[in-house]
Amino acid sequence: MAKAKKIKKELAIGNEVVVKAALAAGATAFFGYPITPATEIIALWPKFQPKHKTKFLQTEDEPSAGFTLIGAVLAGEKSFTATAGPGTVLMQDAFSMAEAMRIPTVAVIVQRGGPSTGTVIYSQQEVLLTCFGGNGEGFRVVYSPATLQELYDVTIQSFNTAWQYRFPTFVLTDGYLGKMRGLVDFYDPAKKRMKMVKSEPILLNPKKKKGEYVNMKNCVNLEEEIFQINENIRKDFDRARPKIEKWQNYQDKDAEFLIIAHGIVGAAAQVAVDRLREQGIKAGMFRPITLQPFPEKEARKIAKAAKKIFVLESSCGQFIKIVKEALYGLTVPIKHFARPALGITPEEIVSLISEK
Repeated sequence: MAKAKKIKKELAIGNEVVVKAALAAGATAFFGYPITPATEIIALWPKFQPKHKTKFLQTEDEPSAGFTLIGAVLAGEKSFTATAGPGTVLMQDAFSMAEAMRIPTVAVIVQRGGPSTGTVIYSQQEVLLTCFGGNGEGFRVVYSPATLQELYDVTIQSFNTAWQYRFPTFVLTDGYLGKMRGLVDFYDPAKKRMKMVKSEPILLNPKKKKGEYVNMKNCVNLEEEIFQINENIRKDFDRARPKIEKWQNYQDKDAEFLIIAHGIVGAAAQVAVDRLREQGIKAGMFRPITLQPFPEKEARKIAKAAKKIFVLESSCGQFIKIVKEALYGLTVPIKHFARPALGITPEEIVSLISEK
């Protein structure tokens, strides 16, 4: 029998993983402004310019980075940005514009602690801002990876999702995952038969003569017109969501105590589930990988079979708002464990559930 081919993995920190994933996805340009804990992304991207002939611009602030990103995408560049905390706030105007005009953008949000400037280390306090920020309806795609390998996977996927469905797409990571170093399989998507969606100039109208442009509107005059625009976006989003939604079930088949967590807290929860099982406690986990659209049907199917649900997050209650909306009508009791700007360890989770 032929030996299985070994996968060659490389050591990298999370922010470097993002850069390599973007290159693997065919990204050609980055526009951004430095902010901790996302700064390594903007620092590392120019190092690959000579080899990959990519474009780079450090703008004067976050709003200009967001609108430069949009301009580049309209011209046909597969572009992205990265930011955190106050920078996420400042980019909402651009992201709202991308949502309204169906411009495919990718933004990596490396969460830090709030409110305001807060701390530069870690938190999960940018969930609602990323999912529903801006003056729109939140027709966005938000991935929340739990590990370095998944960070690579979903960053590649985010470019395909954005360009295929034409929604602003986000990779919601955090300061811990961004700074963590570990082994990652930096595979070539082509070798896994992953077809990457190409970027074409959006402003050029293929049905018209060469050099003629599409007139894309970001401002409308009538209430009825904006109503119809929102309805059209909603219908497209609802049609796409079954193809976009991602989640992980873990030890859920007979789980009496179900943990629901996302991102790096979900990684800690998986370790806790194994330890609880060793103690004879039937614990399981449901981890949404897409926070928007949230995999509601799958969450409800698993949750209704549990005796008790534990929602864990590194914020005061942003994630549980999404979870409760998805599980509305179920009578399973929910216990909330909120640790804003603090990590949650497997030991804490084991202790919490052992007490029941």
